[in-house]
Amino acid sequence: QVQLVESGGGLVQAGGSLRLSCEVSGRTFDSYNMVWFRQAPGKEREFVAAIRWSSGAMYYADSMRGRFTISRDNAKNMVYLQMNSLKPEDTAVYYCGAHTRTVVETSPSSIDYWGQGTQVTVSS
Repeated sequence: QVQLVESGGGLVQAGGSLRLSCEVSGRTFDSYNMVWFRQAPGKEREFVAAIRWSSGAMYYADSMRGRFTISRDNAKNMVYLQMNSLKPEDTAVYYCGAHTRTVVETSPSSIDYWGQGTQVTVSS
């Protein structure tokens, strides 16, 4: 079992930055892929970014590449999502997730574990 707790969300003006954190605990997760998804009101949960815990290889949704950066700190068991140049359309609840599949999973149905989410609101 893996437990995930997100933090760092809040209200920010357009063009600003936020760093989301995800504290990871539970069973050994060296084989896990960590992901960030987001869900805006009335929309489906969508893939944002992923990172392989073991290698640090990173993957991004095309619309986030260049503005968002995913990273992890193995020593602290933390995963981060640095978000820059935020836009009002980035407003959503952001979720940290984990899965053990070898491919990059961009479908929320393929994620094994989820955190509770953290709200990000970008004002215009």
